[in-house]
Formats: sequence, structure tokens, C-alpha cells
Amino acid sequence: MDRRQQKTRQAVFEAFTSLLEKKSYSRISVQEIIDAANIGRSTFYAHFETKDDLLKALCTEIFEHVFSADLTREPTHDFSGRQKDIRGEITHILYHLNDSRRYIRGILAGDSGEMFMQFLKEYLARVFDAKLDRQPSSIPREYMLNHMVCDFAETVRWWMRHEGYSPEEISGFFLSTTPFGTPGTTR
Repeated sequence: MDRRQQKTRQAVFEAFTSLLEKKSYSRISVQEIIDAANIGRSTFYAHFETKDDLLKALCTEIFEHVFSADLTREPTHDFSGRQKDIRGEITHILYHLNDSRRYIRGILAGDSGEMFMQFLKEYLARVFDAKLDRQPSSIPREYMLNHMVCDFAETVRWWMRHEGYSPEEISGFFLSTTPFGTPGTTR
């Protein structure tokens, strides 16, 4: 994708999330997005087939970065020198989600929230699935995976509504309720 296309997509994402802060997903028309992004109808449809396609693209862009396997130095955090453990990975994910808080809060505020949560759960399943392979338990693996994915997704939803908690605190809250240990424990 060339720079002009990236700039157009970013303008559409900004317009869309700005509209989501003001009204619910179902009440936003493609024309409103086009007007807010200051683009033509054909330009919008060259990038996205539908409004749902736009939401999916926005979630994918957020999650591809959030769930990157590369723990690199970022403007808000640096996990590049840290050993890769569950606490570090979860905290790293939370920092990225926090960086996208404005978008995410707008998406979660309306009926688009369930679509966002479904995408989030798909990515979380990949993270926790790999971790559960190394965690012995008498609880059925599928149950534990579902529990952890749903619990973490709802933790994120709760956190987006309750500012004032750091990614480290939220990571500690979550991990204290999982088989991976209590705050301060890394396995």
C-alpha cells in the first residue's frame, strides 16, 4: 500500500472513530464517514466494501500491532530487553490497547462493541493457547482457554471504562485469577 493509500485509510479510520464517539455504530452511515474523512464515495469503496469491512479493518490494524510477536521499543513502553513471559506479554498487549484507547472506547461504546470483542477474543485465543500448552492442569484445556480469553476480554472492556489503572496493575489483577500465578509470580 502506497503512502497516499495509507493516508486515506488513516483519514477514514479517524473519521469513523470520531463518529463512534458521538453516536452508535448502527446509526452511522457510510455517507457520514465519507463526509467526515473528506473523501469521495468511490475512494471509500476502493478501500472498504461495507461499513462492517471498515470496522474489521480498523480492528485488524489495531490487533496486528497490539499482538505483534516482536516486543520492541515503543514511545509509551519498552519491552525489548525483557524475557518473554506471560506477564510481560499481557502487559505489553495492555500498553498497546491503552495507546489505542480513544479508538477502542468509541468502538466499545455502541453496538460495534460485540464485533470488536469477537475479534479481540480470536487474537487472545492465539496468545493463551500457546501458554496453556506449558501449564499443567486438571481442568479441561478447552474450558480453561475459553475462560481465560473471555475473562481477559472482559477485563479489557472494564479497563476501557475505568481509567486510572496502569497496564501493570491490570495485568496483575488478571494474572491473579488465572493458573499462571499471583501478582509478582512469573512462570
